[in-house]
Amino acid sequence: MYSSEKVRKFTEKIFRAIGCSNRDARLAADVLVNADLRGVDSHGVARLAGYVRLFDHGRLNPKPEIKIIHQTPSTAVIDGDKGLGLVVAPFAMKIAIKKAQRAGSGWISVQNSNHFGIAGYHAMLASDQDMIGWAMTNAAPLVVPTFSTEKLLGTNPIALAVPAETQPAFVADFATTAVAYGKMEILQRKGLDAPLGWVQDEKGLPTANANAVKEGGGLLPLGGDREHGSHKGYGLGAIVDILSGVLSGANFGPWVPPFATAGFHGVAAEQVGKGTGHFLGAMRIDGFRSKEDFKKSMDVWINRFRSATHIDGEKVQIPGDQERNFMAERLANGIPLNEKVVESLEELGQRFKIRF
Repeated sequence: MYSSEKVRKFTEKIFRAIGCSNRDARLAADVLVNADLRGVDSHGVARLAGYVRLFDHGRLNPKPEIKIIHQTPSTAVIDGDKGLGLVVAPFAMKIAIKKAQRAGSGWISVQNSNHFGIAGYHAMLASDQDMIGWAMTNAAPLVVPTFSTEKLLGTNPIALAVPAETQPAFVADFATTAVAYGKMEILQRKGLDAPLGWVQDEKGLPTANANAVKEGGGLLPLGGDREHGSHKGYGLGAIVDILSGVLSGANFGPWVPPFATAGFHGVAAEQVGKGTGHFLGAMRIDGFRSKEDFKKSMDVWINRFRSATHIDGEKVQIPGDQERNFMAERLANGIPLNEKVVESLEELGQRFKIRF
C-alpha cells in the first residue's frame, strides 16, 4: 500500500519536472490521485507515464494559455492550447459554473485539449457548488460501432453529479463501452484474459484476448453485441463525440489523437479539428425548482433505492457509493499499486531524479 499523500507529492513533482506551474501540477496530481482513491485504478497514477510521453512527443504544452474563443451568456468554446486535460477541464467547468450562476446553466465545449482523467472529478466540481454537473470527453478511436470491424469511436465517458441534502452526491461516471481501455491495460499487466463481450478480434469475432485492440481488433460498445443492446452504447458514444468534438471544433471520430498509452502513442492523425474535445455543463437547480426541496427529494430517492429488496449476498448501491467506499478505505490504508505501475513510476523517478 502507498500513502495517497506521498503518491500525490511524487506525481506533482513529475508534472513540475516537465514544466507545469506549481498550481497546474497540484491540480493535475489531484485529479489522478482522486481516481486511485475512488478505485478507478485505470485512470490514476498508472496514467502518469502516458502524460510524460505526450510531452516527449510534443503533443502536450505544460504551460498552456487556455482561453475562451467564443461565448454567449450561457455557453462558451475554450481552446486548451494543447494543455493537460487534467487542467483544462476544471478551467472549463469553473466557467460553466460562473455562467450558470448568472444564466441558470452553463455549457462549455473544449477543443485542443488532451486526456482529462476521470470525468466524475470534473462533474463533481459543480455538485460541490449545489449544481448538477455534466462532464464528457471524446477519446482515441479504439471502439467499433455495432457491426463494424473499423475503430471509429473512443471509450467516450459520461459523468453526471447531483447533490443531495444529507446524503452524498449521486455520481454516475461510466464509459460508453463495455469497459474502459484502462481496464484492458490492467488485464494486460496481470496477464489475464478479458471477459467475452468486452472486445472483438480483427475479423469482428468475439475474443478473450486482452491484447486484441493492439492486434487489429476493437473494444465493443456498451452492451457488447446487438442482441444485448450494443447499438445503445454506440449511440451514447456517438452523442459524446458530437458534443465534445464536432461542436467544439476538436477532432472527432477516427481523427481523435491517441493518448500516449503503450502501443498507441505515435503521431496523431489530426485532420478535422484541434486536439481532443470535452463537453462540460453546470445546471442551477433553482432554475427548475427550489434547491432545498430538490435536495430533500434526492435524499428520498437515494434512500429508497438503497433500501430496495436485494438478492442474497448483495446490496443495492447508488452511483458513487462504491467509489466513496474505496476512498474511505484507501485514505485510511493506502493505495494499492500494481507492480508494473510501480516500475513505471520508479522509471519516471530515475529519469527526473525524484525518489518514489
